[in-house]
Amino acid sequence: MLLSDSLRSWQSIAFILVLLFSSLISVDAYFVVNQPGSSTSWKNGSPYPVSWTMGLQNGIDTFDIEITRLSRVGIYFVAKALPVTMSSLNVVLQDVPAGDDYFLICINSTVGRTYSVSSRFSVVDANATGSNPSPASAPTVTVSGIPNPLSHFAQTFGPSTNGVARPGWAGIRSQVTAISVAVGAALVGGVMTLY
Repeated sequence: MLLSDSLRSWQSIAFILVLLFSSLISVDAYFVVNQPGSSTSWKNGSPYPVSWTMGLQNGIDTFDIEITRLSRVGIYFVAKALPVTMSSLNVVLQDVPAGDDYFLICINSTVGRTYSVSSRFSVVDANATGSNPSPASAPTVTVSGIPNPLSHFAQTFGPSTNGVARPGWAGIRSQVTAISVAVGAALVGGVMTLY
């Protein structure tokens, strides 16, 4: 009975230590697509603003924008390597099939990491009625036709910070902390096994 009480107290201490060490890992990721919204309807031939909000120090230097549909296979490659210093982009659709199941994806297409997905929006024909939005004071990218998996991005932006990763401790802080927590938990588990 004494051994089981002692073991439970070690487990409690180990659990508390793991919780304390894991609190050192910072989570700075915050990436939200503001526009297009759920009630947005894009008309072919008109510029529509795409806007997003990002957190600071989230480890993202550049990202890509793609548009996809739920009911059809295919991706429109809109813009590659957008710098995080931008907060909006204008997109013009030309001869894109009408539908109400489009999504805009902010992604790192090199490694396949999705950062954010917009709300569902619709695309209508150029002759549809409705008002055209005011374009943002940002670059404009034109996407046309049907999705083509062999096509390139409609626009490629230059690298930010000369393509160099964040130097020094700021660049590896989260990784070092996570590895330290994992090693510490393994050591505490090993000590608990011996006693």
